[in-house]
Amino acid sequence: MQALMEGRTGWPMVDACVAMLRETGWLNFRMRSMLVSVAAYPLWLHWRPVGEWLAREFLDCEPGIHWSQMQMQSGTTGTTGINTTLVYNPVKQAQDQVPHGRFVRHWLPALQQVPDTWLFQPWLMPPDLQQRMGLRPGVDLVDPVVDLDTATWLAKDRVNALRARREVQAVQADILRRHGFRQRRTEQVAGPRQRRVAEVASQQIGFDF
Repeated sequence: MQALMEGRTGWPMVDACVAMLRETGWLNFRMRSMLVSVAAYPLWLHWRPVGEWLAREFLDCEPGIHWSQMQMQSGTTGTTGINTTLVYNPVKQAQDQVPHGRFVRHWLPALQQVPDTWLFQPWLMPPDLQQRMGLRPGVDLVDPVVDLDTATWLAKDRVNALRARREVQAVQADILRRHGFRQRRTEQVAGPRQRRVAEVASQQIGFDF
């Protein structure tokens, strides 16, 4: 938890996001989701202290949205089958979202000279290259706190094991019975008056008066 809050997980995209969050109090939705996913899966942290930390950091934190998002993104509702588990790979996110690394280099200035080839996985850089760039192991370069692939696989395995339990499946069925496909059922049982109300409401929502 401390490594995450200090932005020293060793994954540049994660640590850059934490640096920006601490400086500005804001991140876009995808990066918020990634932070929670990384905390929940490879780091296997409980969602509540992670949520409390983020609530203190976000300038736009709204509790009603924040805590429901925390539960969804961390897989809490995924365990009950309401949402698919959302597992963000921080290396792939960096490659997909900021392939040239400007975001990472801005928020992690120690990595400004690292070539694109190594920027998102700098712990794989040859030691002689690290030395030529003046990078200090443990200071400018931090090894990942866990092996990403192994830790993520173990986390998914744990969640899938929970979802396979009979008591969890019973909760899944109950929630789906109460809340699943509600709109479809409403349309099926709606009479002429209800359908007319829905039609008028649809026109109003579309501003097609």
